[in-house]
Amino acid sequence: MYRDDGVVLRTQKLGEADRIITVLCRTTGRVRAVAKGVRRTKSRFGARLEPFTHVDLMLHVGRSLDVITQAEVIRAYGEPLTGDYPRYTAGVAMLETAERLTPVEKEPALRQLLLLIGGLRTLGDAEHDGRLVLDAFLLRSLAIAGYAPALRECARCGASGALPAFAIPAGGVVCASCRPPGAASPSAHTIALMLALLQGDWDDADQSERRHQAECSGLVAAYLQWHLEHSIRSLRHVERV
Repeated sequence: MYRDDGVVLRTQKLGEADRIITVLCRTTGRVRAVAKGVRRTKSRFGARLEPFTHVDLMLHVGRSLDVITQAEVIRAYGEPLTGDYPRYTAGVAMLETAERLTPVEKEPALRQLLLLIGGLRTLGDAEHDGRLVLDAFLLRSLAIAGYAPALRECARCGASGALPAFAIPAGGVVCASCRPPGAASPSAHTIALMLALLQGDWDDADQSERRHQAECSGLVAAYLQWHLEHSIRSLRHVERV
């Protein structure tokens, strides 16, 4: 038996009345555990184990999957998002990304958890544009995982100065000499926005133009999915908004 707290990332049906709950936990890392009977109407804690919820858990170690024996809500980050489709889909993309960037079960990932909690809180506060909050979360998640894009100097040779292209396989901005075929040519304002989001400079990010925000989102999504070698399905819904 052990106790931990974390954010529910995903749920899956299991059998007639159970669910498998995927939680990114503070101490244990990403855990998949069974919540028995939660799909029954009289379940004691079914509603407490929904995605976006920060929960305090008691778990019993099982042979293949651990079993949740107790759950108490610390904060339900999904509540302010349910009536706002753009923010809700951005939140779903955060949960999916957090799961993809913690590929090994029960490997501690405290920085990813703290970033996710901060991102969901900021998203729910609605102080900043939801897509900017998502892009900031994605960039910082990549940085924690060791994949931060080069934005100040050439990703290949380290040169500073004029960096006219962004090459995803190279790892960020590149100079004219290192530019590979097919590299994007984003606006300098777009690269400045990416840097602001990575550093948490919301004054500059909030004042950015919509076209630079759209270009930034496209680059961030492509960069993330190239490094994950897997598409983030929920990003497709975000981009339609």
